Amino acid sequence: MTRSGFAFGFDPSWWWSGSRGPRHRRQWFEAGDMKYVILKLLRDKPMHGYEVMKALEEHTHGCYKPSPGTVYPTLQWLEDEGLVQASEVDGKKVYAITDAGRRFLDENKGTVEDIFDRVAETIDRIVGEPMNDVNRAVGRVVAQAYRTAWKLGADETRKKKIAEILDRAASDLSGLAS
Repeated sequence: MTRSGFAFGFDPSWWWSGSRGPRHRRQWFEAGDMKYVILKLLRDKPMHGYEVMKALEEHTHGCYKPSPGTVYPTLQWLEDEGLVQASEVDGKKVYAITDAGRRFLDENKGTVEDIFDRVAETIDRIVGEPMNDVNRAVGRVVAQAYRTAWKLGADETRKKKIAEILDRAASDLSGLAS
């Protein structure tokens, strides 16, 4: 089974966050970047907050999943500054960029381009070639390890062998980066 629609069976965002919290802190956006990102998304079409979150996740190929605690306060700030205007549509608050918001984006075009270039470069490093091969292989190893452990049922000795194999592989991989 794939995660987050990744055909190669491994969702790179899993590496940065998970049920036990961040594994390796990777900050996608610097302080203040989100206002530019959201404005650029709203330049294409008006959206409600959830649509903004989904559009941003899609733009980053699922590698970054913004939280409501990031998006909604930014939308409120943009509205307070007159850069977006909110209106009620089908019971939802929909945000549209204003003329002032368009001017703000134009005035900060270099900053906006730098943000999106940085994000594109990071995404390419995660899911671009040759990382696709690595991601596919990780997906296969994880799937096979779980499949095999499941089939072993109560055989704890052989399940420990799976863990030993995976630990040895992790150690070998660590040696490559030394």
